[in-house]
Amino acid sequence: MNSDETQTFFGWCTAINFGLLILTSIILIPFQGKIAKLHSWLMNIDEQELPRIYMNYLANYKLGIFLFSLVPYIALKIMD
Repeated sequence: MNSDETQTFFGWCTAINFGLLILTSIILIPFQGKIAKLHSWLMNIDEQELPRIYMNYLANYKLGIFLFSLVPYIALKIMD
């Protein structure tokens, strides 16, 4: 894999991951009550703790996108 292919790879990884983050946020916000009941029942977690867990998940996922997709993409762009 050369530099251009690697740069394209990280660019698409970043776009796909941000798309999934946005999709998850769009689904989670309006349906939080129904999803919380399901997750509470499946994982035996208190429903009042789930909003904090959801926001923690979204924050960690966003941080992972920045560290593992966006930063390498920007570094490769700078190197070119």
